[in-house]
Amino acid sequence: MMIVDLIDGEDFRQRLVSLGVRIPEEACPESCARLAAGCHRARGVEGLEPAIRDLMQHTDVMLPSVREAIERHLLPIFGSP
Repeated sequence: MMIVDLIDGEDFRQRLVSLGVRIPEEACPESCARLAAGCHRARGVEGLEPAIRDLMQHTDVMLPSVREAIERHLLPIFGSP
């Protein structure tokens, strides 16, 4: 049996926090993405775009809520639909 580690809301939040984005512990993926996008627009978040591009290479093991939040709030600020 193969066990796959899914990218869930907490993984997503931790990734953003490691880049310096302040996100409450109980934040859902939608809130995480909105906060990260706002921080990036306001002051820039170094490493955010590569981190998001890397995450999007793993949509097969990403929860839909995380993927949808990234697509809705973060990809548009990097010039992706």
